[in-house]
Amino acid sequence: MARYTESVCRICRREGTKLFLKGDRCFTDKCAVARRAYAPGQHGQGRRKLSEYGTQLREKQKVRRAYGILEGQFAHYFEMANKMSGVTGENLLSLIERRLDNVVYRLGLAVSRPEARQLVSHAHFLVNGKKVNIPSYLVKVGDVITVCETSRSSAKFDAVVASTESRIVPKWLDMNKDTLEGKVVAFADREDIDLPIEEHLIVEYYSK
Repeated sequence: MARYTESVCRICRREGTKLFLKGDRCFTDKCAVARRAYAPGQHGQGRRKLSEYGTQLREKQKVRRAYGILEGQFAHYFEMANKMSGVTGENLLSLIERRLDNVVYRLGLAVSRPEARQLVSHAHFLVNGKKVNIPSYLVKVGDVITVCETSRSSAKFDAVVASTESRIVPKWLDMNKDTLEGKVVAFADREDIDLPIEEHLIVEYYSK
């Protein structure tokens, strides 16, 4: 299935929470979730009690849509997480956080994850000195992410860095905004995930 190309605000309204798909706009009173806190569509305001399966499905969809991951990719991440030692749900979130597009977003080099995915796809970033244009590329501890020399002087990145100045870079990453260089110093812990996620519901969904 192709990626969703309609209004991303409908996605947030459908999931009933802010997924921050538009970056700083999501923190303003223009946010669609704040103005219309109900699902989109003709029957969006109707009351409907979700089944146990429905609750699990919505949690999986919420995480998948927040990170911009296709269904097959997400199932693959779960299989990887399930084979790792430790708690499967936490392993899953840690794996997803390692995606290059998410790391670029976390470093403050993009306003939103969708923008980060586009910038990575257009080969604006280097990983350990080599161009990587695959948003799903999983970074490792010690990897250094930098903005390409030709892109570094663009007004685009100046504007992005200025707009994300107040964003807190998680402790598992190190960022030098003067050189636009970031480094992966550890893998993300559960406490580093700031989205309201109940990962045990996702594990239950795939365990059926």
